[in-house]
Amino acid sequence: MSGFVSFVSSGPGDPELLTLKAVNRLQSADAVLFDDLSAGPILEHARAGADLIGVGKRAGRPSPKQDHVSRLLVDYARSGARVVRLKSGDSGLFGRLEEEITALTEAGIGYEIIPGVTSAMAAAAAAGIPLTRRLTARRVQFVTGHDVTGSLPEDLNIAALADPAATTVIFMGKRTFGELTRRLTAAGMSPDTPAILAESVSTPAQKIVRGTLLTMEKLIADEASDGPALILLGPLADGK
Repeated sequence: MSGFVSFVSSGPGDPELLTLKAVNRLQSADAVLFDDLSAGPILEHARAGADLIGVGKRAGRPSPKQDHVSRLLVDYARSGARVVRLKSGDSGLFGRLEEEITALTEAGIGYEIIPGVTSAMAAAAAAGIPLTRRLTARRVQFVTGHDVTGSLPEDLNIAALADPAATTVIFMGKRTFGELTRRLTAAGMSPDTPAILAESVSTPAQKIVRGTLLTMEKLIADEASDGPALILLGPLADGK
């Protein structure tokens, strides 16, 4: 008998930001395959006796290959287990969800996706700002700061990212932000555009650093840790 996989979004790190449905699935799972950023107190909701398997990926650190993670999901489900694949933030945002769904679909295994609080929303909340404002911040855009090589993606729509009427949230962008800054300013974005570095949001290690497009590269070099981070750009990032 085949089991079932629940893709559970764990939110940005604070266990109080888990949804009720996420807690329910954790409490009933036979196995939990979790990301690094979903570990810690969130796993305290897992059922006693459940298998807990770390499969997280972190830049610059040895990590399981994606095909290995997908194979684990399929193998556990084929054994009849109720499986939770615990992903940080919202599993549909830069979480390689599609590859794992494809593996399950090809194996004929059922699944569900349980949404969660994305770290972008949590970062804005921690900074005390909304992500939109009528007339002056009418659009929100999420973008990754690196490709599979670790470099800034070459095919970014820089004109869209330089839009002064948008709030831009850059995931995994600390190492490439200097290059992004140069491309944005070349496209006409003001160096005085407000910027926020948000690290480890909703956790005890949370850190919020405010600056501008021009100053943020140095602020990252001087103040950033190795924790997960987002960079927010746009008119609302000045907190006014």
